[in-house]
Amino acid sequence: MARPRKPLLSRNRIVEAAGELVDAEGLEAVSTRRLAAALGVSGPSLYNHFRTKDAILEAVADAVSARVDLSMFDGVDGPSDWRPALHAWAHSYRAALADHPNIVPVLARGPGRRPAGLRLADAVFGAMTAAGWPPAQATRIGALMRYFILGSAVASFAQGFVDDETAYDPADYPHLGQAHLLADRRHEVDEGAFETGLTALLDGLTLQYEALRPETHRP
Repeated sequence: MARPRKPLLSRNRIVEAAGELVDAEGLEAVSTRRLAAALGVSGPSLYNHFRTKDAILEAVADAVSARVDLSMFDGVDGPSDWRPALHAWAHSYRAALADHPNIVPVLARGPGRRPAGLRLADAVFGAMTAAGWPPAQATRIGALMRYFILGSAVASFAQGFVDDETAYDPADYPHLGQAHLLADRRHEVDEGAFETGLTALLDGLTLQYEALRPETHRP
């Protein structure tokens, strides 16, 4: 009787298994031994596809970047296009990261040589320069947006407080009487904070844009 065929080992299978491990247990849980066991292969066989553990984590990070929608940048070519494009992209980017917060530290290193990460950076910079931002400022906008979005995805502000009304004694924390309610309102608090910050950020950039291009507001 023929032996049942094992699924062929591939980069995609390794990245998927590593991503699941990162999501469940964090970056430190990833090892060639753990991955090989999860995939039902020998450890050395992984090196036919990835030379190091870091290379695997880079691929996991890039797979997350690939989930970010960039289509909103396709039509940016004028002064009225850049702000709604950045707004829509920021929400798409944060949604991708919110599903995989444990990989954020790898993404925070920058795109390096990761294809999806580079396409993301290229799309933002290209759209901003097409809208009329000077190249140097377009670079800063890309960096600023990345700082803000990655930072918002690292952890939940609301879940940083315990669901115990006795934990925050008014004698010590006179303004935290309702803090124990935050954990149950995670979506409302965290999503609201992100939108508040994003709006403030885009408002500030709009003022800078108007100062750079006063002709766009001539009657």
